Amino acid sequence: MKEQIANIKKNSIKEIENCIEEKQLNELRVKYLGKKGELTAVLRGLGNLTAEERPLIGSLVNEVRDELEELIMKKGREFKKQELKKKLENESIDVTEPSKKIKLGSVHPITQTINEVEEIFLGMGYQIADGPEVEKAIYNFDKLNTPPDHPARDLQDTFYVTEDLVLRSQTSPVQARVMENQKPPIKIICPGAVYRSDSIDATHSPVFHQVEGLVVDKNIAMTDLKGTLEMFAKKCLGEKTKIRFRPHHFPFTEPSAEVDVSCFVCDGKGCRVCKGEGWIELLGCGMVHPNVLSNCGIDPEVYSGFAFGFGVERIAMAKFGIEDMRLLFENDIRFLKQF
Repeated sequence: MKEQIANIKKNSIKEIENCIEEKQLNELRVKYLGKKGELTAVLRGLGNLTAEERPLIGSLVNEVRDELEELIMKKGREFKKQELKKKLENESIDVTEPSKKIKLGSVHPITQTINEVEEIFLGMGYQIADGPEVEKAIYNFDKLNTPPDHPARDLQDTFYVTEDLVLRSQTSPVQARVMENQKPPIKIICPGAVYRSDSIDATHSPVFHQVEGLVVDKNIAMTDLKGTLEMFAKKCLGEKTKIRFRPHHFPFTEPSAEVDVSCFVCDGKGCRVCKGEGWIELLGCGMVHPNVLSNCGIDPEVYSGFAFGFGVERIAMAKFGIEDMRLLFENDIRFLKQF
């Protein structure tokens, strides 16, 4: 049996040393050390030996087994090194080559403008309110003093989802919802997308963005509105900006006004951007109509308020000198990368 073990050792070492791949090495492990391997078969034959021979042969088998396991592990490490070397050679990286340029996007000018407007009003103590874009007609029109037979409703009529649901034509419904659910004092702005049945041209779009503001409290006056808008205009368009009020009519405010700002390009002297007038129309505003307060559960005998609203695209066009609103929606990278 000693001769048999010596032959197994001699043959196995020779085969392991001549092994050329890991798969072959695993096969040799099974051949000599597996459950049905040659060394294992020798151990199973120990029962046929005398009591004196068993420990000697068993010790000899274990020595050979340990030697073969060590040899197989060593050969396996060699294969791993060869595999890694081959992989590094085939997958090497030339660090001297120019890297790929990563093109970073930028914040859209409309989003930039909304963020800036929000920061300005947050600094003045306003809160930001939000509401649904698919709105009930009662909030979009009726509660804002625009009943079905009101002529202003034809100009504001938007896209109807059902008879009672519309895509909101302004963010004013958010104001109505806040007034219904919150007692004065109220001081909010409502940014968001709005929808109107307008034709697309350089200054109009059926989808655009608005920011509306609302303040309701005791003893609120037109002077508070004027001071607020002056501060906003200076913060947003520059410290030299001036504003002027022109009488107007909105069904949800009384009195109402259109607000112009001095042209940021020519400082009011007249240029191509302001069409020679020195002023640019910016927003509409006024004192909240008593009917609107009553419709929303607020006593107009105790409280008063002011409201204002402007198109974000108009602010963005003024800030960035954009003459055609369509550029803001066409997603031309050549245009947007300027901002």
